Amino acid sequence: MSIPLQPTVVIVPGLRDHIAEHWQTALARTLTAAGRDVRTVPPLDQDRLSRTARVEALHSVVSAVDGPMTLVAHSAGVITSVHWAHQHSAEVVGALLATPPDFGTPLPDGHPTPDALADLGWTPVPRGPLPFRSIVAVSANDPLGGFAPVVELARDWGSRVVELGEVGHLNPAAGYGPWPQAEELLRDLERG
Repeated sequence: MSIPLQPTVVIVPGLRDHIAEHWQTALARTLTAAGRDVRTVPPLDQDRLSRTARVEALHSVVSAVDGPMTLVAHSAGVITSVHWAHQHSAEVVGALLATPPDFGTPLPDGHPTPDALADLGWTPVPRGPLPFRSIVAVSANDPLGGFAPVVELARDWGSRVVELGEVGHLNPAAGYGPWPQAEELLRDLERG
């Protein structure tokens, strides 16, 4: 009797790309140490803020996976994943979509303006149902995405909503390196 292969995990970071202390980086290390196949969308040297370039980078990683996969996205990586899913298809078991930003309202200083996001192709954000199971992990106090607009996005995508409480943007600036709940949510997705 053969043991079924676990899906490859594809990590889709946000616009700040790879941060050593980030929960996605810690999750990738943990899963790799446990024998999982983990792929990470690499940082972009140019066109770093281009939605098209980010979707192409994700598609390149996904195209190299032979078999089922699970996406694990954070922040703008969620929006990248949603744009990708509405343009391409692959054997995706599910997606963990953590703290997506609300690009429908102005972001805090230091982030792209609504006009810049539109010029870079990020908006409008696709609102149709995703073609795979998904969980949107939403923060009660995310400075980049209000609770109600993010829940509305999740419902439009057909995602299950998991309320995290007050975790900010679920990043090192909010006090998050490792996020153990990510492993639990990943298992839930992969069990179906």
